[in-house]
Amino acid sequence: MSLAGKTIFITGASRGIGLAIAKRAARDGANITIAAKTTEPHPKLPGTIFTAAEEIEEAGGKALAAVCDIRFEDQVQAAVDKTVETFGGIDICINNASAISPTPTLDTDMKRYDLMNEINTRGTFLTSKVCIPHLKKGSNAHILNLAPPLDMDAKWFAPHVAYTIAKMGMSLCTLGMSKELAVDGIAVNSLWPLTAIDTAAVRNVLGGDAMSKSSRTTDIMADAAYHILTSPSAECSGNFFIDEVLLREKGVTDFDQYAVEVGHDLFRDFFVPDEIADNLPTKTATAY
Repeated sequence: MSLAGKTIFITGASRGIGLAIAKRAARDGANITIAAKTTEPHPKLPGTIFTAAEEIEEAGGKALAAVCDIRFEDQVQAAVDKTVETFGGIDICINNASAISPTPTLDTDMKRYDLMNEINTRGTFLTSKVCIPHLKKGSNAHILNLAPPLDMDAKWFAPHVAYTIAKMGMSLCTLGMSKELAVDGIAVNSLWPLTAIDTAAVRNVLGGDAMSKSSRTTDIMADAAYHILTSPSAECSGNFFIDEVLLREKGVTDFDQYAVEVGHDLFRDFFVPDEIADNLPTKTATAY
């Protein structure tokens, strides 16, 4: 199955994992809306919705740059309406936008708490909700959330309760909507990385260049997402995929291709259950 001619609405994809997923879909000739709020370059966060659109079109797709802060319903609705007007519908919704502040309770101000929950949990729910009427008319419709497995181990909550609540809220959307939308033939899945991924968030928030060298490139998430989005929606829903696990199931054996620097020990990402990580050939160290 190909993504040629499919229309994808993706949030927060002016850089990083979201942009990598968009560019992988663009290679098939997909139509892609970049729904994000970055219109001007930031010194620590390269890329805007306009540069992302250019990269998507260079990769072979068609792009719509939509200024959209997913905290606001009217902006999400306007971006979805513009997508339908431009491309004729929506086949895939990818909830990629996310805010991170992995701080303990006393160090988490309520403004940051609200931001994470408004973007992560509420933004995922809202964007999905507005896209669903169009997904019902789409072909092989998918919702993909960049969200972790629902592992209720306290160690994932204790160091950063607010952030974990916000990310697990996205996962709960996957759990509930996959069952709710099954009758409509809409697949709803989550995808999460085994290891840290080399993004601006990793470099700026979690550890700079040292962390980057022990991470993988965004290509691993793009390749994993592609396999999910090209799967029959009626047969692939309600899953909490881990990138490496999925790719190994699809026959990938060379994971050095995704290393930022081959030979460096890899840091395990947040929220990956021990029983998954411990049963993979790739050995990881907990970085957080």
